[in-house]
Amino acid sequence: MFEKNVHIVIGRCARLIPLLSMLLLALPTQAGHAVEGDGLGLSPAELAWVGDRIFQNECAGRRECLVHWNVGEDFPSLGIGHFIWYPEGVSGRFTESFPALLAFMRVQGADIPDWVSEAKGAPWPDRNRFNQAASQSDRVQALRTFLYETRGLQVRYIQQRASASLAKVVAAAPDEKKTLVRQKLSALMQTPGGVYAVMDYVNFKGEGVSETERYQGLGWGLLQVLLAMPEQPASPLVEFRDAAATVLTRRAQNAANSIERERWLPGWLKRLQTYNEPGHTKAAQKGSS
Repeated sequence: MFEKNVHIVIGRCARLIPLLSMLLLALPTQAGHAVEGDGLGLSPAELAWVGDRIFQNECAGRRECLVHWNVGEDFPSLGIGHFIWYPEGVSGRFTESFPALLAFMRVQGADIPDWVSEAKGAPWPDRNRFNQAASQSDRVQALRTFLYETRGLQVRYIQQRASASLAKVVAAAPDEKKTLVRQKLSALMQTPGGVYAVMDYVNFKGEGVSETERYQGLGWGLLQVLLAMPEQPASPLVEFRDAAATVLTRRAQNAANSIERERWLPGWLKRLQTYNEPGHTKAAQKGSS
């Protein structure tokens, strides 16, 4: 039975679970094969720690940020993962994720507000209309409350999405790189910090397999970061963090909109500095989509 008030707390993450590593090493190189099992092998305390980190990354832990519309974007961002929800009739370069979150919540028995569940897209056509609604409508505040109270479900959705992404990423890698990509993922999955980095990055910048998520033909998702890592990483989490900084800097440099270089990139790079093991994570900074 669904429990409405699921709280995210920072847990003690001492247990290292190699389940995902074994699954990844056994993963066939052909496309179409999924990773079996729960995919990320986290204890409840470890998953709670990941959820808290993502909430801090996206919202600095601020409740009002759970329903937000960033300057320079054509969609609002919702929840602890700033899930994208395009207005009705609008499609864009970036993968929409809020409808999939709602579908997951329905399966889990969440009491989704009717107006959200029945909407065919975000009910605000642009940022100005959203800002008016945020200051005048009780619905926006009610949605923030709902998203605050379902943080536990949201991190479980992020976990499920990241788990499902692993086979896609390996399958999308060049044939001669599939084994190396699989091995790098396996190395990252040895610790809670590595699992957190993969979960957060997939939620933050995607898998890197969508052809629409490219600037000048170059992507910026998980696949691109794994390909940018050394072939035999000595310190997988550190080298994942460094490779992600390189990939995101390249994205900002290739972007047509200067806001990515001038405003968003510094926040992205600060976010990557949270990719550490529990107990060594620096204060999270608010990120951008």
